[in-house]
Amino acid sequence: MTEEKFIHDSQTVTNFIQCYCDDEHKDAKKIKNFIPLVYNSRDLNQILAYELCKECEDTLFYSYKKLQNCPNENKPSCRKCSIPCYDKREWKLLAKIMRYSGIKLGFIKLKKLFSQPR
Repeated sequence: MTEEKFIHDSQTVTNFIQCYCDDEHKDAKKIKNFIPLVYNSRDLNQILAYELCKECEDTLFYSYKKLQNCPNENKPSCRKCSIPCYDKREWKLLAKIMRYSGIKLGFIKLKKLFSQPR
C-alpha cells in the first residue's frame, strides 16, 4: 500500500468512527487525543485528531493497527479482501459504523453540494 493510500484510509476510518461516536455515544465521556501517522516504521508527519468515547477509541486503535499491518501491496477495501484480518466481532462493529457513517456523511456531502450558490 502506498503512503498516500495509508493516509487516506486512516483519515477515512477516523472520520467514520468520529461521525458514529458523535451521534450514537453523544452522552459518553469523550477522550480528545491524536494518533501520529506511522507506516512501515516511517513517520508521515501527519496526525489523526479525534474526540471519541473509550469504546470508539479502542475501535479506532484496532483499525489503525490493522491498516498498518495490511499485507496487500494493492490494498482492496476490507470487505473485498481475500485475506481478512479483522476478528469477527470487530468486523461486525466496523461494518455497522461504516454503514451508518457512510450514509450520513453522504447526505451531508450532497446537502453541501446542493446548497452552494450557482
